[in-house]
Amino acid sequence: MSQTKELTHDDVQKIVSSYMNDDHVALVEKAYRFASICHRDQRRKSGEPYIIHPIQVAGILANLHMDPETVCAGYLHDIVEDTGATLGDIKELFGPTIALIVDGDTKLGKIHYKSNREQMAATHRKLLLAMSKDIRVMIVKLADRLHNMRTLQHLRPDKQRRISNETLEIYAPIADRLGISTIKWELEDLSLRYLNPQQYYRIVHLMNSRRDQRVAYINHAIELIKDSLKDLKLGPNVEIYGRPKHIYSVYRKMVTQHKQFSQIYDLLAIRVVVDTIKDCYAVLGAIHTSWKPMPGRFKDYIAMPKTNGYQSLHTTVIGPEGRPLEVQIRTHHMHEVAEYGVAAHWAYKEGKINGVQQTLDSRKLNVVKEILELRKESNGTDEFMQGIQSDVFADKVYAFTPKGDVIEMPVGSGPLDMAYQIHTEVGNHTTGAKVNGRIVPLDYEIKNGDIVDILTFSSSAGPSQDWLDLVKTRRARNKIRQFFRAHNRDENIETGKQMIATQLRDAGYDPLALMTEEKSVQVAQAMHYNTADDMFAAVGFGDLAPVGVRNRFTADIRQKERSDRQAAAQKALLEDHETLEKPSEKQAKASSEGVVVEGVDNMLVRLSHCCDPVPGDSIVGYITKGRGVSIHRADCPNIANAEKSGQRLVTVYWANPNGDKTNYDADIEVQGYNRNGMLNDILRSINNSTRFLNSVNGKVDHNKMVTISLTIGVRNLQQLELIMNALKNIKDVYVVKRVIH
Repeated sequence: MSQTKELTHDDVQKIVSSYMNDDHVALVEKAYRFASICHRDQRRKSGEPYIIHPIQVAGILANLHMDPETVCAGYLHDIVEDTGATLGDIKELFGPTIALIVDGDTKLGKIHYKSNREQMAATHRKLLLAMSKDIRVMIVKLADRLHNMRTLQHLRPDKQRRISNETLEIYAPIADRLGISTIKWELEDLSLRYLNPQQYYRIVHLMNSRRDQRVAYINHAIELIKDSLKDLKLGPNVEIYGRPKHIYSVYRKMVTQHKQFSQIYDLLAIRVVVDTIKDCYAVLGAIHTSWKPMPGRFKDYIAMPKTNGYQSLHTTVIGPEGRPLEVQIRTHHMHEVAEYGVAAHWAYKEGKINGVQQTLDSRKLNVVKEILELRKESNGTDEFMQGIQSDVFADKVYAFTPKGDVIEMPVGSGPLDMAYQIHTEVGNHTTGAKVNGRIVPLDYEIKNGDIVDILTFSSSAGPSQDWLDLVKTRRARNKIRQFFRAHNRDENIETGKQMIATQLRDAGYDPLALMTEEKSVQVAQAMHYNTADDMFAAVGFGDLAPVGVRNRFTADIRQKERSDRQAAAQKALLEDHETLEKPSEKQAKASSEGVVVEGVDNMLVRLSHCCDPVPGDSIVGYITKGRGVSIHRADCPNIANAEKSGQRLVTVYWANPNGDKTNYDADIEVQGYNRNGMLNDILRSINNSTRFLNSVNGKVDHNKMVTISLTIGVRNLQQLELIMNALKNIKDVYVVKRVIH
């Protein structure tokens, strides 16, 4: 659980009152009152009133000193999606700007999608495109996601992992590209906590174990730096302090650089904040005079800023006691941009927004420009989202043209990627490349600082199919494919028709009967192509999987087959019921499980041991062959395939959700740091809540992390949750979860 203090509306009002005028404070108050009315009967998964969430989102935005419209949108961001209020209501009450931000943050919940993945991709696409119109849409979304991550413990483990993975892949990189490090670091740390709790809590333990020593070392180094800066006469506004290292950054270095915790040098870091750029370089000189810099560990982000606007000097020196010490040097303005990124340009100051040409400022952001370009070049939502992850959010490398222009590309890019980054025609007519004056092959991997000269010839035949394997960026790949689409259309149409016909034959269907002109047009329109030839060309070129088109052609036939199978499953249920109609000892035992099969009496029922459902769990029944109905938890992965096909599943429910007996088995797993007395504390906690402790097993890994598996007897879900919550409060216990075998 996040240690961040939960804010009240009064807290938010105090924050905005400290930097807004009275009219704008009144607008924020109006937004809160409207949100309170709309959400008054709603509660979150934790059971707390829903309005707490908009208050926290608005509070995060207020702490960033965002403008009144953005803070109001923080209060209103869920209203259109979760209440009866409409976007028109918000526009009428609060104006078009706030309505635009709220609309950009509203999910696409009313459109039917085939899968959660497709819906999530469409939602992200809408959000990113809305962000290109007004960057505040994304700032509100980041605040929303941050509070959701802080309260993620109230969701099921599978949802925790899905949301954390989405946060790490999409939202943390967005925060990074927008330069809002204060949000980025917390999103990454919280995501790691749920995706890899063992490593997360191990790093926490290691960081805390020698914290006092590190603090003393940093304080000593700060005093030495202050002494070395006395002669510079920097003025009274100089700030020197220790910089805390974030857990995810430590984890990432340990994984990507294959380092042990003790080898992470910049756990010890100091930040120096001064007034001017001249002072930054003066401080750097003083520090390098006092301590020897480590080779290759100096970075000048002032002369060469990052794409998100970040500027600072980074150097690692051999500090006191011969230990590596990282020092960051920046101005106060640079520090504000480093912490708040693009939000700093929207910050409300002295009754007006900082910066007059807001829309123009947004367009200058490289990330927005890249999103708009990918939107034009991508075929479909999935390709757009893949391009966002591979091109926009990847780590970057910087190269120079012979004229000195800086070109930014994802790490691993080559000369062809750079050529298409400059212009499509430059890419299409590339014949070779020189790097730092030497001819290099087209599969050369560009490094930071390379001077790359793209060699072109106006009469060249154009791209080769081999180039698709050489390029790193999706943008370059799309441009190459566009070239081949335009030049080989007729051939691709014929190839696509043949591929679909082959798929239909292999699946047992008659291509001539199905691939009529009328049916082909229907399928093309359903797949968002203007004509059937466009669809066939996409298949022939490789943009569209033929199996997907085949499934569209056979959808009606397969729907009828599914209906027939469901009827057969219902018949099997009735037959099972008839064979088990006479009471027996087994049936008496089954009825004692307390589960009712809807519409059927005297059915043999047994609780599945793979997921061990207990009264209060959401459950589903699965018809087994000759063994009655097996009861599973609704989230059990062992019935996922059956659920997708709609076969052999029946509606079941608990006769008494509070339980008819006291010893329903439940398997739980406890993870934590292996200290003396840990097992005794766990067993004592369980014995205080239940007298049924059926089995205990434990193991310790090389990181001194212990995993204890227990099977306990409980009356219902409520008792189980009380036991698990008590275990979570034990010192050095990090994770308590139910187990599915």
